[in-house]
Amino acid sequence: PATITRYSLYSRTRLGYLFYKRQVKKARERYPHGHSVPQPMGFGAVKILPIPVLSNNYSYLVIDTSSRRAAVVDPSDPLAVQAVIEEEGVLLEAILCTHKHWDHSGGNAALCQQHGSCKVYGSALDAVPELTNALAHKERLRVGCLSFEALATPGHTVGHVAYVLDAAPFGGPPCLFSGDLLFLAGCGRLFEGSPETMLASLDAAVGLGEDTLLWPGHEYALECLGFARLLEPDNPALERKLRWAAQRRQDGRSTCPSSLGEEQSYNPFLRTHRQELHEALGLARSRGESRDAFRARVLKEVRRRKDLYKGT
Repeated sequence: PATITRYSLYSRTRLGYLFYKRQVKKARERYPHGHSVPQPMGFGAVKILPIPVLSNNYSYLVIDTSSRRAAVVDPSDPLAVQAVIEEEGVLLEAILCTHKHWDHSGGNAALCQQHGSCKVYGSALDAVPELTNALAHKERLRVGCLSFEALATPGHTVGHVAYVLDAAPFGGPPCLFSGDLLFLAGCGRLFEGSPETMLASLDAAVGLGEDTLLWPGHEYALECLGFARLLEPDNPALERKLRWAAQRRQDGRSTCPSSLGEEQSYNPFLRTHRQELHEALGLARSRGESRDAFRARVLKEVRRRKDLYKGT
């Protein structure tokens, strides 16, 4: 109940905005150059620049290098985002907002003021600041020669949207900008959805294919992998990823991106169908219980334990 009260204050009152403003100020003082060293990635005319913002968030500048037009995903710190826009010398055409939370949408207003023709995309079901273009599930949008598809992925919030960049024309894999749906080895908290809703959203993400690159909204790798290891201590893929991530974080480097194929080998929230996980949780499918109802029950238990783990 305390968490729910805090969440209501954060998401539904001005207190949330003031808390976010304090977050930004503290993060700028603590991490003048961002919390992680990002690794830009490019294929053909596509350039993806992760921008480390706040204390563990990521915004992403996605550039069509042929026309110098760009979209930004979840610009929570407008100063950090604007600095990268200027450095790259691009025209900001679109803000792709995954959901309404201030740590993902707080920079929308300032960037719209600075870039008059910039459109703000998101779900009409979420109170996305400055929203100009409400998107339906599977609706496409274009920025220069880049094509994005919006995936309705409710669970964390009612109107959560993930964005899929189609990089096939440039010889690249699909790129999923997942906001708070999916992290490296983790998933978002179920603030406004049921385990069933979240399971369907995670299944939709997995359906994009194993080679899809995952660009999450937060740098949570070590915490999520540490938790996953408690559930599956004998998982070799998990051990390897944990060693890799520990080294990256020791050097202050970002752990983005991972791939959906990799995630399925160690992310407990994507392993609700795995016997190893059922045994670790002490859960078994009841007689007459559908496969998906059981998987939702598994997801609920993993999420419950993760919430407790975070609290320790």
